[in-house]
Amino acid sequence: MKLAIASDHGGFRLKEAVKAYLAEKGLEVLDFGCTGAESVDFPGYAKKVGDAVNAGEAKLGILCCGTGIGMSIAANKLKGIRAAAVGDVFTAKATREHNDSNVLCLGERVTGEGLALTIVDTWLNAEFLGGRHAQRVNAISNLEAELC
Repeated sequence: MKLAIASDHGGFRLKEAVKAYLAEKGLEVLDFGCTGAESVDFPGYAKKVGDAVNAGEAKLGILCCGTGIGMSIAANKLKGIRAAAVGDVFTAKATREHNDSNVLCLGERVTGEGLALTIVDTWLNAEFLGGRHAQRVNAISNLEAELC
């Protein structure tokens, strides 16, 4: 599986840890930046990952910032992206199973590295359940169509 990943300065260290962890597991990771702890604006990085997911260059994306919230807000502005800011294992599983999330957003300042890696594993191993949940995901897509 190929994954897209990016961060801003507030999530740079966590992005690097997640990227190394995924590489150890044999997963291909496309890193769209940033490249250090210098201050950068996160929306452009969210767009790069969202565009890669939408174009099929990566199956899923992971974004890291200070809280995960800013990245999720920015990524969710992109048609076809269902980004979820996650800070616990239950939500990681539920957002894939119920919402078919395709971008995971993590917060370096609020989630420790060990928990973040467990969240990543849980999210990657969960599968969309479809059924009644598919109707809801379709309703989200219909909202996008109305707004775009």
